[in-house]
Amino acid sequence: MDATSFIDQTVKEHPVVLFMKGTAQFPQCGFSGRAVQLLRSVGVKNMVTVNVLEDDEVRQAIKDYSNWPTIPQLYVKGEFIGGSDIMSEMAANGELKKLFDEQAG
Repeated sequence: MDATSFIDQTVKEHPVVLFMKGTAQFPQCGFSGRAVQLLRSVGVKNMVTVNVLEDDEVRQAIKDYSNWPTIPQLYVKGEFIGGSDIMSEMAANGELKKLFDEQAG
């Protein structure tokens, strides 16, 4: 399976996917760590994380897939939400919590 097919399958099979540098337990950059903290702060318990540092093809393909130049990248129910800056804005104005409250309901 090529990197783009892997990404497409992953975001469609799992409700919450975070493409990041490192893992949720051991983020390898501040932005990825912040993204994990934001998701946990709104009660997300079940998320799939993909460590882009383990696969250069996935690392490049995710940028092409979303047409977004930076990592981390959050997908919810197959939809690209944004990076850590977008997630921070959404958390600050209540949209991030609302997004996951809607997913649970």
